[in-house]
Amino acid sequence: MEFVMVEVKGGIATVTLDRPEKLNALNAVVLDELEETFQGIKGNDEVRVIIVTGAGEKSFVAGADISQFPSLSPEEAHEFAKRGQAVFSLIESSSKPVIAAINGFALGGGCELALACHLRFAAENAMFGQPEVKLGVIAGYGGTQRLPRLIGRGRALDLLLSGRMIKADEALQMGLVNGVFPRTELLSKVEEYAELLMAQGPQAQALTIRAVYQGIENTLSEGLEEEALAFRDVFKTEDRIEGATAFIERRPPKFKNR
Repeated sequence: MEFVMVEVKGGIATVTLDRPEKLNALNAVVLDELEETFQGIKGNDEVRVIIVTGAGEKSFVAGADISQFPSLSPEEAHEFAKRGQAVFSLIESSSKPVIAAINGFALGGGCELALACHLRFAAENAMFGQPEVKLGVIAGYGGTQRLPRLIGRGRALDLLLSGRMIKADEALQMGLVNGVFPRTELLSKVEEYAELLMAQGPQAQALTIRAVYQGIENTLSEGLEEEALAFRDVFKTEDRIEGATAFIERRPPKFKNR
């Protein structure tokens, strides 16, 4: 691939957007390669956890390629948005935990990519924002929908309507990220966290992700039914027997992902 690099090691797939000279900005090729990458990871039983990050020291993803914006027709703009939304929804729908390791600018489409990941950890130098209004447009890759669900409507509207950028510490305070680390330690700390995730039951994690994301779209009573169904489904797995047996025998479980 030209702009998306993948390394699988010890159950962790590290997906790196590699356009440092363009601050890892998204374009049609990057979206195609992200889609191909996550489709491939979906069927790779070696992969337990996915880390998404950007190449270089300045940027996670600086945003979408806006050079074509002046020439887009309304119909083309609709397709532009739908394309990015489809790729990010593919990432969000992963049954394997996806962690964003945000090593710099996460602006516009870059912030939206981070929002599509299940968990987000940032370097101290990271900057976040949805600056689309400064260009006279709006967030189109899911920002108007995922950001309010994550940090609340008022805080989301602050960022979406002002276009202002925030530092990592404010993002942490808002709940936009799960943790902040020194830039030089970011990837190693995220890998440590990935190791923690890999020690847990993979089937249980997949069903937890399903229950959370399906339930949050519904009423509480409907969400509770989603949880009950997921709880039912986890009892169809061999791993739940191993987990309980290991607990009783006071030993670490040996999950087989089935």
